[in-house]
Amino acid sequence: MTDATHAGTLFLREVTVARGNRVVVNAVSLEVPPGEVTALLGPNGAGKSSLVLAVGGVLRAQGGSVSLGEQDLTRARPERIRQAGVAIVPEGRRLLPALTVEENLRVATYTLGRDQARAASERALELFPELKRRLRSQARLLSGGEQQMVVLAQALVSEPKVVVIDELSLGLAPVVVSRLIPTLRTITAMGTGVLLIEQFATVALGLANRAYVMNGGVIEFSGTAGELRENPELLHLAYLLRTAAGSVGGAR
Repeated sequence: MTDATHAGTLFLREVTVARGNRVVVNAVSLEVPPGEVTALLGPNGAGKSSLVLAVGGVLRAQGGSVSLGEQDLTRARPERIRQAGVAIVPEGRRLLPALTVEENLRVATYTLGRDQARAASERALELFPELKRRLRSQARLLSGGEQQMVVLAQALVSEPKVVVIDELSLGLAPVVVSRLIPTLRTITAMGTGVLLIEQFATVALGLANRAYVMNGGVIEFSGTAGELRENPELLHLAYLLRTAAGSVGGAR
């Protein structure tokens, strides 16, 4: 790994997260290099969303570390994590529904100067030209696909080194997901690393270079996306292992 690659890589090392009195993420380690999609797969309750919240600083990791290159972000606040270059797209398309598309993008550029914010918004909208005619529309009036475009644009206005996307395809029609996939390829072509958390393996493995399978709060498989595409039984086995043994329980 070159120095430049190392500097732009998101490292999770032995990350453990508890919710209430229950461990929902148990010593998870993974890497997200720049310019690639890294897939994190797993069934509902695997702990994927809890891991995302820990990376974003919303949940405090009980153990392990999160870093971008040499920069330790383990106990950083969400705004510092974003400023460091890690943008989170949480599950559920969390927008400000009463605000317009333009206003939602403006909120995401609050740390930037006026000219910088305008330029950043324009760059993000180039990836989603459909939103240009919806700039004055309230977010609550958008389709699910349009809302997903807005939250992705919000993440990209800060020109992050890594984008963490939780459940890209959730609740979206296949035709909408097909529209979003080329955008992820464009993002990685610009050198940004993407951690794509997905329940649906076919979507993620069609994009990813490397893949992890998480179940019951632990990593059951780590390897190339090609290995899972060519050997679907590996994915099936990884999903079943923790279920058969008894999961950590109740993770999201």
